Amino acid sequence: MKRLLIPLSGAMLLAGCGGDIDELRQWMEQQRKEAKATVPPLLPPKKFLPQPYESGAGVDPFSPQKLSVAIKQEAAQPNSLLTAEISRRKEPLEAYPLDTMSMVGSLTRDSKRYALLRVDNLLYQVKAGDYLGQNFGRITKISETEITLREVVQDAAGEWIERTSTLQLQEKGR
Repeated sequence: MKRLLIPLSGAMLLAGCGGDIDELRQWMEQQRKEAKATVPPLLPPKKFLPQPYESGAGVDPFSPQKLSVAIKQEAAQPNSLLTAEISRRKEPLEAYPLDTMSMVGSLTRDSKRYALLRVDNLLYQVKAGDYLGQNFGRITKISETEITLREVVQDAAGEWIERTSTLQLQEKGR
């Protein structure tokens, strides 16, 4: 009897679920019909209108002429650091950037200290007061191991300020 009761109860359960499936399908169809899409339609792409390049005929902001005009205008202002620098004659070592120069030695003659600089495989003898580099660098001090310079450079705001730089004595292997 127990053997017959278990399969019979399973068949009755399956028969009872059959009516619920039709009801479930009807509910799903009704929900599909009532649901509305909330996605907005895509807009058509904007038309691309190419613009002609017109700045090619303008003044190059990095041109040497524009820079020299700006430096002269700055130098014309009273109390400018550049006033004395612009009016003096340039020295030969001002044509080279500092990073191309290397100090290779120093010597003392008649109680004056001199430094030996190598630039383009040529040796130059310099003393305090001489000018070096492209930033109006003037030698303020020479020691056995370094040259100290005062340079005039522009800061981030465009103001001219003084800055101290050094050239270190280079070892033989360099």
